[in-house]
Amino acid sequence: MSKREVVVTGFGVLSPIGIDHDSYWEALVEGRSGVSYLESVHTSLERRPIGCEVPDFKPKDFIKPKKNIKVMSRDIQMGVVSTALACRDAGLVVEGDDRSVDPERFGCIFGCDLIGLELEYLKDAFRLGVKDGKHDFSTWGPASMENIMPLWMLKYLPNMVASHIAIALDARGPNNTTTLDRGSSLAAFMEACRIIERGGADVVITGGAGNKINPTILARGGAYNLAPWTETPDSNPRPYDANRCGTIVGEGAAAFVLESKEFAIARGAKPLATVLGFAESVCPTATFGFQQEAVEKSVLYALKAADRTPDDLGHVNANGFGVPDDSIEARGLANTVGDLPVFSAAGHFGNLGSGAGAVELAASLLAVEKGTLPATRNCSEIASDCPINVVREKPIPLSKNVFLKCNHANTGRSFSVVLEKF
Repeated sequence: MSKREVVVTGFGVLSPIGIDHDSYWEALVEGRSGVSYLESVHTSLERRPIGCEVPDFKPKDFIKPKKNIKVMSRDIQMGVVSTALACRDAGLVVEGDDRSVDPERFGCIFGCDLIGLELEYLKDAFRLGVKDGKHDFSTWGPASMENIMPLWMLKYLPNMVASHIAIALDARGPNNTTTLDRGSSLAAFMEACRIIERGGADVVITGGAGNKINPTILARGGAYNLAPWTETPDSNPRPYDANRCGTIVGEGAAAFVLESKEFAIARGAKPLATVLGFAESVCPTATFGFQQEAVEKSVLYALKAADRTPDDLGHVNANGFGVPDDSIEARGLANTVGDLPVFSAAGHFGNLGSGAGAVELAASLLAVEKGTLPATRNCSEIASDCPINVVREKPIPLSKNVFLKCNHANTGRSFSVVLEKF
């Protein structure tokens, strides 16, 4: 049986530089940054932490009934709201007699990773066990548990993003969660495509949500190769730059409506892009980070699956987010796609964790729609160890509608997807 063609019919984005198509695109082409001092993190430190927050985010406008919000972490809220925006963009009716898709043929594969705890839900329980300035864990079961909301754990399980989306949309088809840090979104996107290709569903919601500015996650900042504190926060991160010194962490989410081409056309939808091919590769010797071999293989295998060559591509939307490992990716891209224009959206908002790939992919969908590729923010001088054609200083016109998006995870995995404007 031949594989069914997969198309993107809509997407929704919640980013630190915009929460709809227009605001997100304008910030990209104007080179605006989402990096600032974090207002949501309360601290006694003289230097307020730096990061990227999603502005003007109002989950109550989209999540119904509103009481459901109390069992949703911010990650879950962003995933559910970005999905609502994506369904609206795709003209997908998800309730009533006129719903667009049979619930049994409607799936959700979403990327998410470790969700940080909201400390206010545990502080009273924790304090009950504090004696003489130290916590006595023997009191946790008999005393502290009585002071914790019974459903508190449901706010912090990574699979609850896909669960809440499925409940909200009555999507009873395949449901799964990928947890591969920055690779989570593209891994979910690829699995969603496979399900549609083999006939397991007609429509699948996919994407990713991430939140690395939760205090319990931010406290592990040493694991993320963060840029040093500065009085000019928006000067970082610096993808592929000679003076890159680390990344910035943030939050964000994006969701996509994927459909079989036949189904989308039959319901009167106007596809935005066609998924031509995709691939992933893993280097088993990578104990942390990723390796050039995996980057090269994922790119080459994705192009082969898409039946395209580097000459067919108009640009590469890359992973780079201002850390030393940018050079690993750059060398891999140089060896596979040569001098193609390379763009990284991460210069605007840094590392969004499991939401990164989805938010970044949305930038390229807008780029091929507008016929313009934004510049990579904060890349003033391309580093000598990054031998690629980074688009910088100003946007450039796009003459080709095919592009490659890649992301890489700290588990040694590399993911690449090739899409074409419909």
